[in-house]
Amino acid sequence: MESEKIEVKKNVLLKDYSTFKIGGRVKYFVEVKNVSQLIGAINWAHKKGISFFVLGRGSNILFLDKEHKELAIKCAISYIKPKKSNQKFEVLYTGAGTPLEQLIQFSLKESLTGLEWMVGIPGTIGGAVYNNAGAFGKEIKDIVRKVKVVKISRKTIESKIFSNKDCQFSYRNSLFKKNKNYIIVEVELELKKEKKYKIKSKIKENLLYRKTHQPLEYPSIGSIFKNISFSSCSPSLLEKFPDLKQFQNRKEIPAAYLIDKCDLKGRKIGGAQISKKHSNFIINTGKATAEDVMILISLIKQKVRDKFGIQLEEEIIIF
Repeated sequence: MESEKIEVKKNVLLKDYSTFKIGGRVKYFVEVKNVSQLIGAINWAHKKGISFFVLGRGSNILFLDKEHKELAIKCAISYIKPKKSNQKFEVLYTGAGTPLEQLIQFSLKESLTGLEWMVGIPGTIGGAVYNNAGAFGKEIKDIVRKVKVVKISRKTIESKIFSNKDCQFSYRNSLFKKNKNYIIVEVELELKKEKKYKIKSKIKENLLYRKTHQPLEYPSIGSIFKNISFSSCSPSLLEKFPDLKQFQNRKEIPAAYLIDKCDLKGRKIGGAQISKKHSNFIINTGKATAEDVMILISLIKQKVRDKFGIQLEEEIIIF
């Protein structure tokens, strides 16, 4: 695959590329706007003999405060190309770096439904596919047709396309999260036609819910922990905590509920705080460090484990 010349910057603060506003310096940094530049960045790292990582808008990742010696590749491959399929649905091809809010606005303009649940998520479509993002009972896997990636091996860089089934989507997981040799560059989505007023109403409803239930006024990286599958709970746990049975129909126990029951809402370490509005969010109240956040994460896991015997698992990526 052809590569393009790139401009590599040095000693860039990662906190400027994180919705958490936390993170130390990375030794090398480059922003790529097309696949040729991406290939150029990968080749540059290989020639330099250093590792690299790809980031979108930093909405689901905690960067530590130390100096990172890798090459950070910010994916800014952003475009939306519609392809009409039939009267019932329409296909969109979109670059991995396309912000979710742009996709939502485009779908509203074109009267396409399927993205309303994404409103308020400050990420990219590539990051959403990588994590199989979800909200309001929906997941990205529900609308993905195909995913185009750059596959990296020791000797070659090639293009590869995965079908929805090939992506191995599961709860907040995918093939791409498990296999670091695949870098998402394009996503093919299938959306349905709908009346514009209905789409607009749903977007407004979801955004209002987020504003009233989530601490959008503070820097954060979204939900810290995965919810717990109800089927994994033992009968003895349900006998000891009968209130948990209320979540049987939704098939999962919210991590926020467990954290609330441990009286951790509002707990603060340094500049990091467990949100008073939504306890599965940790917010940066001003000068939080990654260490502050890590201590709170450890505290939450310990308290929930001690009280319920449940081991919480992080949804975020700790880099």
